[in-house]
Amino acid sequence: QVQLVESGGGLVQPGGSLRLSCTASGSIFSIYAMGWYRQAPGKQRDLVATITSGGSTNYADSVKGRFTISRDDAKNTVYLQMNSLGPEDTALYYCYAEITPTRMGGTRIKYAYWGQGTQVTVSS
Repeated sequence: QVQLVESGGGLVQPGGSLRLSCTASGSIFSIYAMGWYRQAPGKQRDLVATITSGGSTNYADSVKGRFTISRDDAKNTVYLQMNSLGPEDTALYYCYAEITPTRMGGTRIKYAYWGQGTQVTVSS
């Protein structure tokens, strides 16, 4: 069983900052790409940022220069540092990871896992 658990969401004023964390736990053999998506009410889930196992990053245009994704492989954790937040960043933020579970160790088969989501609200 593999789980992703997010933390760090909350209410912040416009211009403020938050740091989201997501830790993968369970029977994990290997973790590949990790990332963050978000979904605002009435909208589809959109990519925010991803980071490969080699450290290459990719960002949505709307967050470039404001958000930074990073990972700590020793802790199986991915972070999202969010600065200069605006009301348009209000959404439910989901962690994502491509993981080979222990039972599939030795293969290159990856499964996509999602966290339960953490709410970020930007409002004065």
